[in-house]
Amino acid sequence: MRITVIGTGYLGAVHAACMASIGHEVLGVDSDADKIAELAAGRVPFFEPGLADILGPSVRSGQLRFGVSYPEAGHFGEIHFICVGTPQLAGSYAADVSAVDAAVERLVPECTRDCLIVGKSTVPVGTAARLADVIEDLAPEGCSVELAWNPEFLRESTAVRDTLHPDRLVVGVASDRADAMLRMAYAPMISTGTPYIATDLSTAEMVKVSANAFLATKVSFINVIADICDVADADVVTLAEALGLDSRIGSQALAAGLGFGGGCLAKDVRALEARAAELGAADAVAFLGTIDGTNAGRRRRAIDIARMLVGGSFRDQNVAVLGVAFKPDTDDVRDSPALAVARAIDSQGASVRVHDPRAIDNARARLPHLNYVTDVEKACEGADLVLHLTEWGEYSELDPVALRAVVRNPRIFDARNVLPLDQWLAAGWTTRAFGRRFPQAKPDEVSNPVGAVGGLSPGVAGIAGVAGVAGVAGPTHARRSWCEEGGGPCGCW
Repeated sequence: MRITVIGTGYLGAVHAACMASIGHEVLGVDSDADKIAELAAGRVPFFEPGLADILGPSVRSGQLRFGVSYPEAGHFGEIHFICVGTPQLAGSYAADVSAVDAAVERLVPECTRDCLIVGKSTVPVGTAARLADVIEDLAPEGCSVELAWNPEFLRESTAVRDTLHPDRLVVGVASDRADAMLRMAYAPMISTGTPYIATDLSTAEMVKVSANAFLATKVSFINVIADICDVADADVVTLAEALGLDSRIGSQALAAGLGFGGGCLAKDVRALEARAAELGAADAVAFLGTIDGTNAGRRRRAIDIARMLVGGSFRDQNVAVLGVAFKPDTDDVRDSPALAVARAIDSQGASVRVHDPRAIDNARARLPHLNYVTDVEKACEGADLVLHLTEWGEYSELDPVALRAVVRNPRIFDARNVLPLDQWLAAGWTTRAFGRRFPQAKPDEVSNPVGAVGGLSPGVAGIAGVAGVAGVAGPTHARRSWCEEGGGPCGCW
């Protein structure tokens, strides 16, 4: 089939390359000429494992092309996938769908053949129904242009696999014709047994935001449990393993730590809450604000623990930060918990050295004043505290004996709960993690976070209060990216 992909950012570039790799003729369109030039040369402008391996050959073979022309796209495509961004609207929790609107309004009048427009962008429920009316008004006479919705379920670092071997395909369609065209487009995936769910437009829109809201809930839940484990002398890693063996729960997203970040999860939770309020169902999703606030509180909790590990103040302390990408195997630092913690510690007087295998350039673009190094040993040289903030695989392979020789004080805080801390303890390090049972050099200093009630951090105590346990309020901006307000510290400080 002849397919266009409108918007060649993270989602669009991956989708275009993957659709070309399964045999479709694909044209990627974007208004960013510099990005298009990079992609047209077969180069990926961001890091995503495996993407360069399929994009380059498809470009060289002519199966995949890139351009900036909407008239060319309208003439070329049988199916047009809309893959533009829907960021959080400024001054609101709602999603900004202006790029989706603009893409549809520019594309539809240029269509010269019967075609199907397929939204993949994450949008508030009701967007597709509104756009269907827009398309009907703008479609050229004698040209049948129909709308469907096909939400994406990509995870950064596994996006190519998630596209070519998805857990499921969900399509919102209004006709048998639209359904048949999408079945043809995804025939290689369907033929291998991928579940294909055809539904209405609204349900398809809701599936994506509901999935992200559930994942966010699961992450925040296990982080609350980790804080309770801290004061109950229990181990959250063993606890999560036991929970995950329950088939009703599963083990995914049950890793206690610094919380979620990136460009999707928190944004989608807030957008769902905002849309529910618009539809008169605010009370039904009130808990989502608590989930978001709990996630924001993880960053503050990590800073409190780190501060206590260095004696109560970051002044004149050297801190090594291992990892600033929001997750491993990506260079994305959008709403990165790790970068937020590094920024906060720096602002409180620490001398911070940052290492990350892939994300240094993007981090430097956002926070140029931090000290970035390309060698872990250099980051740790003379350190009073090592913070493990992004769980890159190479950090789990570090030699704690060798690293102890270069630090000033052997203290490590594993904020992702993945390091073999028994080995670090054996090498003489003071260790700390969320909800773990490890002997501490000074347990009185690190057992309870600063400002806590009964050992629980403010965000956790706030959740406990929902269940009838006295607690204190959560973050001031409970539903906003923590320490990402403007150019300086936000009200959560």
